[in-house]
Amino acid sequence: MNYKECIELAKGKVGAYCKACPECNGKACRNQMPGPGSKGIGDTAIRNYDKWKEIRVQMDTLVENRPIDTSLSLFGKTFKYPFFAGPVGAVNLHYGDSLNDVSYNDILVSACAEFGIAAFTGDGTDANVMVAATKAIKNAGGFGIPTVKPWNLETIREKMALVHDANPFAVAMDIDAAGLPFLQNLTPPAGSKSVDELRAIAEEAGVPFIVKGIMTVKGALKAKEAGAAAIVVSNHGGRVLDQCPSTAEVLEEIAQAVDGSMKILVDGGIRSGADVFKALALGADAVIIARPFVTAVYGGGREGVESYVNKIGGELKDTMAMCGVASLDEITRDCVRI
Repeated sequence: MNYKECIELAKGKVGAYCKACPECNGKACRNQMPGPGSKGIGDTAIRNYDKWKEIRVQMDTLVENRPIDTSLSLFGKTFKYPFFAGPVGAVNLHYGDSLNDVSYNDILVSACAEFGIAAFTGDGTDANVMVAATKAIKNAGGFGIPTVKPWNLETIREKMALVHDANPFAVAMDIDAAGLPFLQNLTPPAGSKSVDELRAIAEEAGVPFIVKGIMTVKGALKAKEAGAAAIVVSNHGGRVLDQCPSTAEVLEEIAQAVDGSMKILVDGGIRSGADVFKALALGADAVIIARPFVTAVYGGGREGVESYVNKIGGELKDTMAMCGVASLDEITRDCVRI
C-alpha cells in the first residue's frame, strides 16, 4: 500500500468533516469544528501550510557520496526519522465513528513504534480518551508520548497517575489547548497556566516534560523557566486562534533564543520530507505531523501508518542527499533560502 491508495480508502471513513485531501492544507475544512478544521476563517491553518512552501531548499551535489543517516536520538531513545505522529483525541467526534479512541490509539501507537518513530496521543473531556491512550503506550513498552490538556491541577494529577502507569519516555502538555471551546467555563477552571503552576506539573510528570503551544520567544523562555525539557512550536493547527503567525515564521527566532538549552519540536502544516528538512534547518530538533496520520490510520490501519512513515522518511532522505548532507546535524541554516 502507498499513501495515495490510503487516502482513497480513507474517503467515506473519516466522517462528514474531513475531505481526505491529497495534500492536507486546511482549505477544504476551514472553520469546521468538530472536524479537522481551524478557527474563524481558517487563516492560521492555511498559513501554516503555505509558509513552509515559501522556504526553498538549497541543492548541492558536489559532495562525497555518503550513506544518508536520518536517525534521531531524543530522551534516551533512538528513532529512525526526526518526526512524530501528533496527538489527536475524540477521533469518533472529529473523524467519524469507524474508529474510536481505543482502536485508533491501538493502531497508531503500536505501528509508529514498529516503524521507527513514536506517537503523541491525545486527551479529552471523556476520561476514556486518556485511558485508551495510556493503555496503548503501556502495551507498546512506553514507546509513546501522552499529551495532557491544561486542566485544573487536581485533574492533571489524576491524568498523571495514568501516565505513570504507562511508563512513557516523555509526557507533553498542549498549553495551546487553553483556547479550545470545550475547556472554557469548566468548574474547576481549566486553561492557561502560570510559570509556577507549570513547574509543579513538570515535577509531577517525573519524565522529560514537553510544553506544546509555544509561539513566541517570551513563551519559550517561560517554558524553560518552568523546567520543560522541550517545547513544541505550535498554534494547535490553527484551531484556537485565527490571524496567528505560522509556525514556520516564528521557529527560527525561538530556536535562536533557546540556543540549545531545550529540545525544540515544531508542527503545523508540515506535509513532506522536504518540509521536515526545512524545519530542521531553521533550528528544530524534530517535527510533529498530526492530521495526515489520521488519514493513514483510517485508510489503511497499520499498513497506512507504514506507508506514510515511508513516504515522509523517503522524501527527507532524498532531500538530504540532493542538498549534500548525510546526517541530521549537518542540516544547517545555509541549507535553506527564504
